[in-house]
Amino acid sequence: MLKGKSLIDPMDFSIDELEEIFKLADDIIENPEQYSKIAFGKILATLFYEPSTRTRFSFETAMLRLGGQIVGFSEPNSTSVSKGETVADTIRVVGCYADIIAMRHPKEGAPKIAAMYSEVPIINAGDGGHQHPTQTLTDLLTIRKIKGNLNNSTIGICGDLKFGRTVHSLIKALSRYKNNKFILISPNELKIPNYIKKEILEKNNIDFVEAKKLEDVIENLDILYMTRVQKERFFNEEDYIRLKDSYILDKEKLELAKKDMIILHPLPRVNEIDYEVDEDERACYFKQAKFGMYVRMALMAKLLGVV
Repeated sequence: MLKGKSLIDPMDFSIDELEEIFKLADDIIENPEQYSKIAFGKILATLFYEPSTRTRFSFETAMLRLGGQIVGFSEPNSTSVSKGETVADTIRVVGCYADIIAMRHPKEGAPKIAAMYSEVPIINAGDGGHQHPTQTLTDLLTIRKIKGNLNNSTIGICGDLKFGRTVHSLIKALSRYKNNKFILISPNELKIPNYIKKEILEKNNIDFVEAKKLEDVIENLDILYMTRVQKERFFNEEDYIRLKDSYILDKEKLELAKKDMIILHPLPRVNEIDYEVDEDERACYFKQAKFGMYVRMALMAKLLGVV
């Protein structure tokens, strides 16, 4: 039973628990009306200390489609946070009003602290460059729906592998399934952190290689996960300008890829995927965004215990 649990890290749930969420998401997709009132009387608080469009809208729409209601903020300067209120105190107060909380914070570990002080389930909606577990659920559901399973794939992850929290969470999650291999494509300055390499990949004997050019490896991929170079994670604007256009996926590169490869992106994109790619049947990132709403519906329904 997932009722009352929090989701801070994608490893918090077992593979069986994840499958429980995915099966419910499948059923919600097929029978949305059946689930349209199951969260009636329940309130989701969205505490977004950092800008977001897709993730916040996805959570809020998910709760509304379950028949619940929402409160929250998307600009912390308009709240008591601007007066110096701690995360712990904010969570204790908001927990008096809401039944479940989705929280995004620029500081790594803030949602974990929140969960320590909360009497209601906390969902980590992204913390710094660390974790983004509901994006990982979105990615897994998308792969599962399109590819049929989560095993036996060669996954290319391209772009900002150093600061990309979606990347770190996805590698952790897919490493738990059988026979997956990773090709990690990035410039030297944005390579995957050592703790992911050593603690996740090497420790679990997962096959991986690092590459600098997408066109050199794209023909081997079953899944290509593109990411943007995130300006907000850089201290030096010159470094950002130098690296922001390192990888751009276009039709020319796609000609080298398998016909059944799928292209994912957590969004928003800047210019790392050419708009002409949108017309390619392998482009699945807008489907991915919609799956994100369904998987968050399933997640919240499970944590609230309404199914």
